[in-house]
Amino acid sequence: MPMKTERIERRETASLHPFPEGWYFIATRKTIEKKKLTQRTWMGEQIVVWCDDEGRICVAEDLCPHLGSELGPDVGGVVRDGCLVCPFHGFEYDATGQCVKTPYAPAPRTARLKVFETREILGLVFAWRGMDGRPPQWRLPEEPAGDDWSDLETWSVRFTGHPQETTENSVDDGHLRYVHGFGSVTRVGTIEVEGAYLKSCFDFTRSQTFAGMNIYTYDVSAVTHVHGLGYSFVEVTEHGIGMETRLWVLATPIDADLLEIVLVSQLKRLRKPKRPIFGMRFLPPGLRTWLMNKIIISAQKRDVLSDVVIWDRKQYIPRPRLCGSDGEIGAFRRYCEQFYPDGDG
Repeated sequence: MPMKTERIERRETASLHPFPEGWYFIATRKTIEKKKLTQRTWMGEQIVVWCDDEGRICVAEDLCPHLGSELGPDVGGVVRDGCLVCPFHGFEYDATGQCVKTPYAPAPRTARLKVFETREILGLVFAWRGMDGRPPQWRLPEEPAGDDWSDLETWSVRFTGHPQETTENSVDDGHLRYVHGFGSVTRVGTIEVEGAYLKSCFDFTRSQTFAGMNIYTYDVSAVTHVHGLGYSFVEVTEHGIGMETRLWVLATPIDADLLEIVLVSQLKRLRKPKRPIFGMRFLPPGLRTWLMNKIIISAQKRDVLSDVVIWDRKQYIPRPRLCGSDGEIGAFRRYCEQFYPDGDG
């Protein structure tokens, strides 16, 4: 189904470098194939995205190296036989960015688009943006194992913000209690850092209410895998039902001010829950799983929108006055330093 994007009013932003190095979300493969040719602003650059006849996806700068035309559909760019055709002189570019044909002369070997290296995970397409154009410094993880999972549910929102500020939530225990009302928040171990990878684990409880009454208290363990500031993958286990959820939180700067967060949720098929799920007892497993995944992403949407109100209006404080219950924010910020040109996140 099409991904719906909500828009929060923008305002002037903070002092962090706007484009940390890393892998950042582009779109789903389904969206890219459906639109044929996409033109957008991503990490402060105008890009075009398309898929050739062999399924190869190209993310490239929206600029023809011949005479500087834009290449998007708004100015007449098209994809023909898997190649991007410039609307100005008809130069054709393949999915590697190389010019392979012109209407009136041999293709010049030096005519080549600036392309961004891509990676795909379960139909989610990412591209690398390095400091000063340098190549990828790490790889994204392999696709998570298992085939007994629901389709992906997606939702997105745009607001004024920064990916370091939003990813910092993965270690901010205090806000889980105060903003989202989680109970019994317990850090499991300390955060683990290895290069661009950070792992953060915690347990908590959460109450589900109906007509003002508490009908169920979820007992949850969450393991967050952070691979740079554009890719967070959370494995969530609810112990009472025996429910396993995957959640991706993908933060991508649009320009120097505007940030997009895309939530992606996937639920393991609920064949034999440990206990009955309110209102779903007699539903077949497939329908039960689909409906529960809808409920989960709706809850995640509410949580993110509660954060957005704060993110959109807060300022970055380089030396915060932390207290004992703030979690490992200092360690997280040291981890972030590697993603900036001056090493100072």
